[in-house]
Order: sequence, then structure tokens, then C-alpha cells
Amino acid sequence: MTEPMAGTVDGVPGGPSPAELRELVAAAGAAPSLHNTQPWRFRPTADGPGVLVFADPARAVPLADPDGRAMLLSVGAALFNLRVAAARLGLPVEELDLVPGPDGPDEPVAVVRFGPRGAPHEPGELAELAGAIGQRHSSREPFGNRDVPEAVIGELIEAAADEDAVLDVLEESGARRVLALTAEAEARIAADAARRAETGGWLRAEPAGRAPASGAAAGPAAGPADGIPEWALGPQDHEARVPVRDFAGRGPVHTRRFEALPQVATLATRGDTAADWLRAGQALERVWLVATTRGLRVSVLHQAVELPDTRWRLRDPDSGVGTVQVVLRVGYGPPGAATPRRSVDDLLRDPARGR
Repeated sequence: MTEPMAGTVDGVPGGPSPAELRELVAAAGAAPSLHNTQPWRFRPTADGPGVLVFADPARAVPLADPDGRAMLLSVGAALFNLRVAAARLGLPVEELDLVPGPDGPDEPVAVVRFGPRGAPHEPGELAELAGAIGQRHSSREPFGNRDVPEAVIGELIEAAADEDAVLDVLEESGARRVLALTAEAEARIAADAARRAETGGWLRAEPAGRAPASGAAAGPAAGPADGIPEWALGPQDHEARVPVRDFAGRGPVHTRRFEALPQVATLATRGDTAADWLRAGQALERVWLVATTRGLRVSVLHQAVELPDTRWRLRDPDSGVGTVQVVLRVGYGPPGAATPRRSVDDLLRDPARGR
């Protein structure tokens, strides 16, 4: 049986048009993911106006992410972008279901259902984040020593809370503790040949001068549509205060001085289930887009989350809530490079062809 076209329900107009569906998927595909694996696919629902969201296990990173936690966190970030794009188009999200544990790659991890146009929808500020989707990039460059204002920190904390997550912007002692755990994890990962090979498998060697301008979309001429181009890696910290991941495995060849005390935040959820990972991804992207609108740059320090013992120790023993899902470094500095993106045709599954 052929599913109805997007934009119709049994032939009755409703939901996104085919062009709007592509716009939703393009926004979702701009989300962050571990090593820029982009482990997501999408398909219109068969029983009404909506979108099915799938994880793509073929894009898993099994040594760094054996439980699929980072994969679902990435899919959650893509899901949030889809919600933002829907709000901008005036498509009300009537229902959002997170599947606790999909049985396989053909089962969705989330279902978004749209109500009639003009019906109450998500708060207007969600639509205001749409312009930040294309500007949001990971910045692995040094930041300045300017502190983030308390008012902006409050906005970021509120953004996480809106997605049922807890953002803890750390004071000096907490920041140094988390940075030390990240450095410990980075050293252990760098010493593991299998992990180095897995990370290196997502590194893309690009010809010199092929980097797109900051803020520009990476088109077909930019090379592979996933992974991290070498020109986007950024330098290592000359003083070794910021444990930037050594993707290339060459050690500190290119170094610069980073900020004296990085502004570090942890994002945690009260539980640690698949649904919590999807919530964490939505919270991550909401925080990141709000930060982008405020002129902040963000990078992810993921190493300590990849090892069970360092991940456990990330939680503040005195005041920590739940389980830490991601560590962020925030501050003011140069924008990150725009990394390649898969095409909408690659992301949008066609039920008629079983793709």
C-alpha cells in the first residue's frame, strides 16, 4: 500500500507540503553529531500529517558509543531542529512521541504529528531560533577571556530546562575537575589504536582551499557529505588547558593559546534511558541555538562521556542531578567552520521504494 503524499491525509490537505517536508528535513540534517556522522533518516507518516524520525545504525561509532547514546542524542538534536523549522512554517506540533527503545533500524525513535494550521503551537520563540540553525557550528578555536554574562547563562539554563534537562554552568573548581577528566579520557583514547582508527575513519582529507566560507553551506564540490574535514579541526591548546580531541592522531602539531579558564557546562538528564538521550539531544540543540543568537560559540568535549568510569565521575558529587550526557565549552570567539551535510534526498526515506 502506498503512503499518502506529505501534505495530505487520505487526500485531504493538511500538514507539510512536499516542499515544506524537504525544508523540515534540511533543517534537521543541520544538527550536530559525534564526528559529524549524521545518523538520522526521516519519512512522512502514513496515518496523518507527521514525520517519522529514525536513527541510522549504519552510521554508528561503536567503540566511542557502544550503547548508541551519542547516536540518539544526535537524533534528538535533529528532532529539535525539525520542531524549530515547523514553528517557522506555522506547522503546529500536536503530538511528539519518543519511542523508549526501537526494535530495529526500521522502527522510528520519534514521531512528530502536526495539527491543523492555525491551531495553538509551540511558543513563538522557537520559530525565532530558525535563523540560528545555519549559523550554528562547532568552534574548536581559542575563545577570548571575556566572561559570559549571568543573564545569558540564565537563558541557557532555561533553554535546557524547557527540554527537561539540567544545564550546570560550572564554577572554577568544577570546570577544572571536568577538564581534568576530559584530559584523562583523551589520553586513554589516544593510546587506544582501535579507537584512534575509528575516529580517523571519520576524518576527511580535503584539498587545500576547499573549505567553504564561514556560515556557507557545504555543497557537492566540498567533498564527502559527512565526517570532519581536516580544515575544520582547529589547533591544539599550547598550554594544554583545553583538551581538544586529536582527530588526526598526530599530537600537538599546530598549537595556539586558548582561554585561561574555559567556561564549561555539563548537560544532564534525570534518567539515562533511550528517551532521555533523545531529550538530551533536543536540550543540547536548544541551548546551542540560543547561545548562537547571543553571539556565543560552542564546542563539545565528548571524550570523558565515552568512557564509563570518567562519565560517572563527571557528575558533581555534591550537587549533580541525574546523568551527564554532554560537556560543553562556551565563550566568545571566531565561528566554527561549516562542515559538510548529506542531501535531503539521502535523508528522506521513500516508502514507495522501501528506502
